[in-house]
Amino acid sequence: MESFSSKEMALKAQKKILSSMATKSSVQMFIDDTTSEILDELYRVSKEYTGNRAEAQKVTKNLVKIAVKIGVLFRHSCFNKQEMELAQEFKRKLRQGAMTAISFHEVEFTFDKAVMAEILTGCRDLLLKLVNTHLTAKSHGRINHVFNHYADPELLTKLYEPTGPFQGHLTKICAGLNKMVEEETI
Repeated sequence: MESFSSKEMALKAQKKILSSMATKSSVQMFIDDTTSEILDELYRVSKEYTGNRAEAQKVTKNLVKIAVKIGVLFRHSCFNKQEMELAQEFKRKLRQGAMTAISFHEVEFTFDKAVMAEILTGCRDLLLKLVNTHLTAKSHGRINHVFNHYADPELLTKLYEPTGPFQGHLTKICAGLNKMVEEETI
């Protein structure tokens, strides 16, 4: 029996096309302005932290590709009931991470790199479970790359250094996260 499905083929094609289109200009079609501003600041943090423009671009591009692919899967109702429960758990964990990041920024001397790293690795693990059967090993690698990069305790410590070079970026990131929390988009 032949297992051809035009719907599955169209979904694969759409994910592939969107993956290759994940450039800064095309991101505007899929990601709102607030998210785009946060991504720009995360890119700047990565670039300054690593001193490597190509690596910063790669981690940002991987983040965008994953976000777009998950959006496509969600819009096409590809997740079953258990996966939707995982998606809700991921959203709660992501929101907790945003609120923790904001709190660490607003309340001096409260930053704890272990707490922030744990939240990010928890988000990574939930996301990997969610997309386990829907995305390729290459996409799983992208998820690991993004979350491992931003959960790096050294990067987090530099980011939250009270008089450090990343304070301007952190302020803009937290302002964007705060807006997303208030609008309940995260």
